[in-house]
Amino acid sequence: MSLFSNLSSLFGPQTQQQQNLKKPAVSVPPVTPLARKKQQPAPQVDRNSQDKAREIIVEAKAEALAIRSKAERDTQESARNLEDQQRQLNQKLDRIDERLSSMDKRERDLEKSRADLDTAAQDLKLERDKLTKKLESVAELTREEARKSLFADLDEQLSKEKARFVRQKEEEAKEEAEGKVQEILIDAMKHGATDYVPEYTISVVQLPSEEIKGKIIGKSGRNINAFEHETGVDVDLDTSPTEVRLSCFDPVRREIARITLERLIKDGRIQPTRIEEVVAKVRQEIDKVTFEAGKKLCHDLGVYNLPVDLMRMLGKFKFRFSYGQNMIAHTLEETKIGVKLASELGLDVNTVKLGCLLHDIGKVSEESEGSHVELGVKIAEQFKLPQAVIDGIAQHHEDEPFSGPEQVLVYIADAISGARPGARYENYDAYVKRLQQLEEIATQYPQVKQAYAIQAGREVRVILMPEQSKDDDVTVLSSKIRDEIKASMTYPGTVTVSVIREVRGQAVAT
Repeated sequence: MSLFSNLSSLFGPQTQQQQNLKKPAVSVPPVTPLARKKQQPAPQVDRNSQDKAREIIVEAKAEALAIRSKAERDTQESARNLEDQQRQLNQKLDRIDERLSSMDKRERDLEKSRADLDTAAQDLKLERDKLTKKLESVAELTREEARKSLFADLDEQLSKEKARFVRQKEEEAKEEAEGKVQEILIDAMKHGATDYVPEYTISVVQLPSEEIKGKIIGKSGRNINAFEHETGVDVDLDTSPTEVRLSCFDPVRREIARITLERLIKDGRIQPTRIEEVVAKVRQEIDKVTFEAGKKLCHDLGVYNLPVDLMRMLGKFKFRFSYGQNMIAHTLEETKIGVKLASELGLDVNTVKLGCLLHDIGKVSEESEGSHVELGVKIAEQFKLPQAVIDGIAQHHEDEPFSGPEQVLVYIADAISGARPGARYENYDAYVKRLQQLEEIATQYPQVKQAYAIQAGREVRVILMPEQSKDDDVTVLSSKIRDEIKASMTYPGTVTVSVIREVRGQAVAT
């Protein structure tokens, strides 16, 4: 910066002076002797400026030479760096090429090894088939026949040991029962468990005449479409000339639709506007009914601190059925059983009471994804219920391991209420099919002569052929039939398997 500032200070006045010299000579006044004396120092100023300019030019050349030298050094350094980078890149490329070559060679070796293994496997399979055929020809038995014969011999040899093992375990259980009264009692009551799925999903409305169906359908189906849209149910008019079936998995919507249709038929004015009015009015009435039903259920069981929304959900049990068993009646009965058992066993009565009361709350959830157990757990967590109560809801169908005796009691009380005689309705076809299946399971064994399903399918009585069976088969077959029934059937309550083997002798004296 000092160099350029000196240059500007030097050449600035000189340039101005040269401009003054270039002005026309006409405008210059005549020089007098006095003026000539005043202008005599000017040549001295020009020589100083030229000396100074020469010094500045020398400094500029020196600085320019230094800059050029530095630029050349930087250029050489950059060239050396580029050469080093190029050399490193070439080395990396060489290593990559070597690795790729190694990988290609390894892949070729693997392909060859795989081909050798496939060939060896085929050779082994052919050799195995040859040996199997040779063995079958020597033994005069096929593979399946040899397997069945071997298993039959093993079963015959081990039948006594199996029967002895079963009797030993039963004796051990009886000996331990005296010291574990509470656990044995809970375990014994667990045998009343049952799984149930079928529900009532249809309501039937009787018609005074077949002509009323035309009004229900309306012009171009506008009435029935409006009715299905407002109520959320499916209307079936083809089942019978004098009845209408309303189908829906939501019992509250189905009940609203049933009451609405009965009122519209009685009123006679069936049109979209009237349908909307009646549905809205019935829905308000049903909301009040469900809340009162839930409130009454809670008060009957001595529960007074539940949230209002939870009591309203419990009131929906009024219109819910399982195997024909009303959910309010089932919940009331089950909770009383659970509270009584908890009192007898000295357990937490409040936990059992809330668990029994809310165990099926998921069945009236508005969500459709998930089982009623999963939905019930979500509802309980939403209302921030105690974890012990949530566990009772989650474990009442053994979807999870039991976390405590209170949760086991919820499961037991639910099983007792649902499995008692007369609690639930089962259609005739399913009933007969279940009895036939019980008998078929028992008669598939060659030692069985006859099998009878008695006591409404709660007992299977099996009669053995004494000539083709032994006493040990009684214990072994009862266990096998029991296990197969548990694995392949769904049934209410318990099924007792009774195996009978009787030998009679007869002689006639003449």
